[in-house]
Amino acid sequence: MKFSDIKERLLLDSKNAEERSERRFYTLGLVLSVVLTVLSFGSVMSDLFPRGTTIWLLVALALAQIVVHLRIFLHIDLSHQKREDLQVLLFTILLLSIMGFGTLWVLADLMDRMM
Repeated sequence: MKFSDIKERLLLDSKNAEERSERRFYTLGLVLSVVLTVLSFGSVMSDLFPRGTTIWLLVALALAQIVVHLRIFLHIDLSHQKREDLQVLLFTILLLSIMGFGTLWVLADLMDRMM
């Protein structure tokens, strides 16, 4: 057996292991997303908690869902290599917040003027 054959086989094995690892990571993300979604719907539909507790539970589950999606599906973490992606995401959130709150501000002002 030649050295190039051994090298090729090792590269192929490492590539297959990497694909399996990535597939497991995505499967974990899917399972976590489904579990968080079911918990959210279940908490609203079952009326087990008072209204205020349910709202705070939904906020916590929504934040957990956001973290799962950012980390597992979008591959955004706090490492130095991904800082640029994180900055772009935060800037996008800032712009959308400005547009959303600006719209609400203008509409509230228009409602006050019409009353």
